[in-house]
Amino acid sequence: MNILHIYPKIPEETFWSLKKAIAFIGKKASLPPLPPLTVSGILKTLKPDWKQKLVDLNIEKLREEDLAWADMVFLSAMIIQEESVLEIIERCKKYDRLKIVAGGALFISQDTETEGIDYLVLGEGEVTLPLFLEDFEARRAKHKYETSVKPDLSKTPPPNWELMKGKFKHYSAMSIQYSRGCPHKCEFCDIRIMFGEKPRVKGNDQFIRELELLYNAGYRGSVFVVDDNFIGNKVKVKSLLPQLRDWLAKHKYPFKFMTEASINLAKDTTLMNLMSQANFYKVFLGLETPSVDALKECNKGQNVKVDLIEAVHKIQSHGMMVMSGHIVGFDSDTESIFERQVEFIQKIGVPMAMVGLLSVLPKTDLEKRLRNEKRLLTKMTGENANILTFIPKMDKNVLINGYYKLLSTIYAPKEYYERIDVFLKHYKPTVKRNISFSKWSEARALFLGSLRLGFSRHGYYYWRLLAKTILTKPKAFSEAVELAICGLHFRSVTLRIVGK
Repeated sequence: MNILHIYPKIPEETFWSLKKAIAFIGKKASLPPLPPLTVSGILKTLKPDWKQKLVDLNIEKLREEDLAWADMVFLSAMIIQEESVLEIIERCKKYDRLKIVAGGALFISQDTETEGIDYLVLGEGEVTLPLFLEDFEARRAKHKYETSVKPDLSKTPPPNWELMKGKFKHYSAMSIQYSRGCPHKCEFCDIRIMFGEKPRVKGNDQFIRELELLYNAGYRGSVFVVDDNFIGNKVKVKSLLPQLRDWLAKHKYPFKFMTEASINLAKDTTLMNLMSQANFYKVFLGLETPSVDALKECNKGQNVKVDLIEAVHKIQSHGMMVMSGHIVGFDSDTESIFERQVEFIQKIGVPMAMVGLLSVLPKTDLEKRLRNEKRLLTKMTGENANILTFIPKMDKNVLINGYYKLLSTIYAPKEYYERIDVFLKHYKPTVKRNISFSKWSEARALFLGSLRLGFSRHGYYYWRLLAKTILTKPKAFSEAVELAICGLHFRSVTLRIVGK
C-alpha cells in the first residue's frame, strides 16, 4: 500500500507565516508539518511494510506522478487551510481508485461533511487510526471515526523524520511535541475541548529520544515545542528540563527551543531558570488584553492574578524573547481599548505582538454562548485579522476601524523600533549557539536586511538599532537583526489587512 501524506498550503500573507522574514535566511516555510509526520510515525509502527511519502505544499508542488503512485492520500489540516484542501480534493478525485483519509482541526470543526473525503479519522490518531486500519483491511471501514479518549502519550511513536529527507533546508525551524492539553478554561480557546484539561506528557527519555532522532537525521537549529501550554504540568516539565540541559551540553548545543506557555511562568523563577539552561529562547504568551473586565469575561483568570507588564519583563530577563497574542472585540471592550492596547503593547516591549479580532472557534464555550444569544454570523476561517464571525456589542465599524488603527500604529517603524528598545533593555541573553548552524544564516540575514531596511526611507531606525545594540548589548545583536526583519513582514501584512 502506497500512502501519500499531503499537507495543504497555509496562506502566505498572515502574521504567523513570517513568510517575508524567513526569506532573508533562504527558507520557504517556518515549520514542517508535524501532524502528518506524527501520523506517519504511528502508521509506520502499525504497517511497517506500507510505503509512505510526504508532500508539503508550503515548500513544494504536488506532482501528477505523486498522485499516480499513491493508493491512499492522508490529509491533515487546520481551519485556515480549507481553500487548499478543496483544491487537493479536486485533484485527487481525477483518480477514481484514490481514497482520501482526513483528520485535523479543520475536519473536527465542521458540522457538515466535506464532499470528496472518503474517510474521516478524527480525534487523536493513536486511538482512531488503528481502528480505521483494522476495518479498512477487513473491508468494513466506516466513513467517520472519532473518539473522546485521550491516549497515553508515553506510547506515541516518534515523528517519521525519514519523510523529511532532503527537506530540512527549506524550514526555519523544526517541530516537536512534549504534551497535549491545558488546565486553563479560556472561553474562546479550543485546546481544552480537543485535548482535555489535564495535560498529558511524554516521558523524559522518550522526548530526548525524539531529539536524538532529529539530531541523527542531520538537523541543527531552532526547534519549536508545539505544546499549547508547555508548562501545563509543571512538575513533569521541571523533571524534564535538567535532563534536556545535560543532553544539549553533551551534544554541544545543536538546538535552541521555542514554545508556548501561560503567564504564570513568570511566577516560577526556578522554572524560568531551568528553561533558560535548557536553551529556551522564545516563548509565546496569550496576553489578550490589558482590560481586567475582558479577562474576567473570557475566563482568563491566570492573567488577572499577575501584573502583565512586570511578568513579561521578568521572562525577558531570563533570556526568553516573548511573543504575544492580543484580542479586541470582547463584549466589555469600549472605544478606549484600542489606545489602551497600544499603550500596553509598547510598555511590555514585545515587538512580535499579534493582534486579532475576537474569533469564534467551533465547539468552544464562546461559540455555545453566542449561539444561545443568536449572535453568530459565519464560520471561522482561521483568519482573525479582518473577519467578524459574530455580532459585537461595540459598533461594527468602530471596532473594525479601531482595530485597523491599532495595527497601523504598533507596526509603524517608530513604534515598532521603540518596542525593540524596551525589549533589549530587559532582555538578558542566555541562549547557547552552535556556530556551525547559525553563522551562515545570521550573516545572510544581516547582509540582506541591511540592503532592504538600511537603505529604505526608514533606514535611520535600523542603523540606530544596530549601533545601539553593538554598544549596549552585543550578545543580543542577532535578536535585534531578526526583530528588525520581522517588522518588515508585519508591516506588509498590516498594509494588506488595512488596505492601504
